[in-house]
Amino acid sequence: MNYWVLSGIAVMIGGFVLRLNALVVVVAAALVTGLAAGMDLTAIVSAFGKAFNDTRYVSVVWIVLPVIGLLERHGLQERARALIEGLKGATLPRLLTGYLLLRQITAALGLTSIAGHAQTVRPLLAPMAEAAAVPESGEEAERIKALAAATDNVGLFFGEDIFIAIGSILLMKGFLEQNGIVLEPLQLSVWAIPTAIAAFAIHAARIWLFGRGRRA
Repeated sequence: MNYWVLSGIAVMIGGFVLRLNALVVVVAAALVTGLAAGMDLTAIVSAFGKAFNDTRYVSVVWIVLPVIGLLERHGLQERARALIEGLKGATLPRLLTGYLLLRQITAALGLTSIAGHAQTVRPLLAPMAEAAAVPESGEEAERIKALAAATDNVGLFFGEDIFIAIGSILLMKGFLEQNGIVLEPLQLSVWAIPTAIAAFAIHAARIWLFGRGRRA
């Protein structure tokens, strides 16, 4: 057995210990492993290309994040705050309840990646919530940001189970079949609807109680 192929692990550990760029460390470890296994440079690059093509949907995340960073640098959060400040009747409870409803509906349709903490909550929802609430202290501002993040979590978590092709539904189906209970994914999805409605009602009530408590 050729133990030299494990040298890539040593390269990876050493690179992380030295706090080098993670992408460079992973590429270097892959190159070392490939060369130790007797692969030529062309074969290694070809393997990189195939892996990228097979998992290209994962790479989209790393393309979107720099775009969001550039938008924030050029005033995205300020624009979001200005938008809310210019709307009459825009309050924190109305904003977050509307977002909760939208997040649940889109997640129920399988559109789980069109919103989220990195691409929506931090650059858009949280600044808009702060503008609508006008916090009186830094601690209150942090609580508003946390409530915005929790709203996204609740909407996604309880909305995605309604979509029949989501991983959680398929996991439950497989687990039940192993225990002799045969159910179709649609049956599990239908029974997820009452839970989603209850989650919406409970979290919406928490949002409105939070807003009322600030006015008291």
